[in-house]
Amino acid sequence: METTILANIPSPPQGVWYLGRLPIRAYALCIIAGIIVALWITLRRYKARGGNPDVVWDAVIVVIPAGIVGGRLYHVITDWDKYFGPGRDPWQAFNVTAGGLGIWGAVAAGVLGVWALFRVKKLPLGPFLDSAAPGVILAQAIGRLGNWFNQELYGRPTDVPWALDIYYRVGPDGSYAPLTGRSTGEVIASVHPTFLYEMLWNILLFCFLLWADRRFRLGHGRVFALYVAGYSLGRSCVELMRADEANMILGLRVNTWVSAIVLIVAVIVFFRLRKGRETPEEVDPTYHRERAEA
Repeated sequence: METTILANIPSPPQGVWYLGRLPIRAYALCIIAGIIVALWITLRRYKARGGNPDVVWDAVIVVIPAGIVGGRLYHVITDWDKYFGPGRDPWQAFNVTAGGLGIWGAVAAGVLGVWALFRVKKLPLGPFLDSAAPGVILAQAIGRLGNWFNQELYGRPTDVPWALDIYYRVGPDGSYAPLTGRSTGEVIASVHPTFLYEMLWNILLFCFLLWADRRFRLGHGRVFALYVAGYSLGRSCVELMRADEANMILGLRVNTWVSAIVLIVAVIVFFRLRKGRETPEEVDPTYHRERAEA
């Protein structure tokens, strides 16, 4: 009796489904799922730290649009040649559902938006960032599945047993459509599944952040700094394995440079931040005063 062993990881046959003329994109569904998970984790953690859960909902209203705008802006800036120049369609720079959100732009814009919100509310930002960090990295892991459906952000060709098969996809008219088309079954490349490497790294980092926070009672933004440093380290390694087109600086991808610089800054910030954890009264004194008076 013969046994067939699946050597390579198959790509999904398609990343977009249609309900009538309405496109249902796997990439968008993965992002939405990640946001829901991150929100649930942040609510639990911020409340456990002594914060008002309502503040988390206020932050979501700011973070989601700011993160999408910042992430897309970073992607367009670092991959500008995909949208501008001869034969390019500049309007595609606004097509977020087709893929392309730079995590550093999303995090930077999201943190900036939340910083402004907490300034208005006169609350310390550190406890919220520490509460959100594990959920954010887990959301990134979930979001990487969207790259699998889109057949993007993969590595160099390889013959390892866990290689990812990239399929030739065509649209209804038979033309090549890698994002919106359906697989013909033809394998055009077998590559390193860098989306999977980063996803697994993010899950490990999620577990590490929860452990480190509980073991050392981190506070004052140190969990968030640890998240930034940990993600930057993993991203730097993954970027060295990727083979898709990207803008280069001194022979290295732009994202490699950004990850390395952010890693160094995050480590410095981690050691400069105050040790220990805020008391519940420090997290939100008004919330605790109102609860005590109720």
